[in-house]
Amino acid sequence: MQRFVDVLVVGAGPAGLASAQRLAAASAGRFRVEVLEREREAGGAPRHCAHGGFGLADFGRPLDGPGYARRLARAAGRAGATVRTGVSVTGWAGPLTLDVTAPTGLERITARAVILATGARERPRSARLVPGTRPAGVLTTGELQQSVHLYGVRRERLGRRAVVIGAEPVAHNAVRALRRAQVDVVALVTEHPRSRRWFGALPAPPLLTGTAVTELLGRGRLTGVRVRRADGREGVIGCDTVVFTGDWIPEHELARSGGVPLDGGTRGPSVDGAHRTATAGVFAAGNVLRGVESAGAAAAEGRAAADAVLRHLAGEPWPVTAVPVRVEGPVEWVAPNRFTPQPPEGPARCPLLLRVSEPLARPLVEVRQDGRVLHRSRLLGTASPHRSVRVAAGWARHVDPAGGPVTVRVTA
Repeated sequence: MQRFVDVLVVGAGPAGLASAQRLAAASAGRFRVEVLEREREAGGAPRHCAHGGFGLADFGRPLDGPGYARRLARAAGRAGATVRTGVSVTGWAGPLTLDVTAPTGLERITARAVILATGARERPRSARLVPGTRPAGVLTTGELQQSVHLYGVRRERLGRRAVVIGAEPVAHNAVRALRRAQVDVVALVTEHPRSRRWFGALPAPPLLTGTAVTELLGRGRLTGVRVRRADGREGVIGCDTVVFTGDWIPEHELARSGGVPLDGGTRGPSVDGAHRTATAGVFAAGNVLRGVESAGAAAAEGRAAADAVLRHLAGEPWPVTAVPVRVEGPVEWVAPNRFTPQPPEGPARCPLLLRVSEPLARPLVEVRQDGRVLHRSRLLGTASPHRSVRVAAGWARHVDPAGGPVTVRVTA
């Protein structure tokens, strides 16, 4: 069956739902906005996160993850967007045409604009190249959250002693989920030399920094993990459950299969400050761009992408050329990662997010092009591998559209 819509949003997480709500509300019924979600429920990753910390920026009140997901879905529906769940996009049949498998059968949907909001996923143990056998008791954060919060799995089935690999905020949420299931957390293990504790008043489990897990032990069921310290010392931590956290990768398969160029640093679609990819009519927003940011940040990007889509549908020309944005020094990635000239009457819509690969105290951030300094600022605190650094958008006004690549550098 062939169908036509104005805007097709792929993914009903915070970015996709927020963009659909903004588009439907702004168009006041003039545009048909449709959201496709392969899961049975809309809401994305927050559906699995029973802890608080959601909703203040979007709804002005604190919510847990499932409550936040439900509110986003309701807001999109009330604005007039069509949210379809249990629907999988299987491929591209043209630049703005997608093949879809739905409970009702096969469909081919053509849109005037497509927003990719497919989110991110955790790399499993196999992709992290940790040797050992394949015992039961090895989980990712997502698997743990679903087991505990969706299915009510407890200590008897989950395990009695757990090691959490990672020390970023999501690792601490994993600790809370394990404690809710009455599982003892015997250690957090991270290769980073320093890590902030995120527990507040709650008792924190032992934290082993500068430590790598080198092998999983046990047959049938996990019996322990072998660890190596930075000084070469090795040991074994006895446990029957291990949770791999962090190490997020954008869910970029649909973008890649459609020929949408990816950025080598973020591994997500390469976009400019208006969330436009190099493929005319295709936008991308949320964690598909660079792995994990907060749900609130992803929703804000979804709304920004929706504003850009509205300008596109109103006739704003698609940029033909772009200046690449690259990184130097201990910087893992920067997003957006391409610069396109803005209309003379328009704002410079290009703030930058970047992640460093090691902790840096009060680092200096520089943005340069062809030897010219476009922006220079020193952070007041510490730049951490677990939190993004934001660079204000003013640098974009000084870019020469005919010049060489823009380079973002961070130094201690």
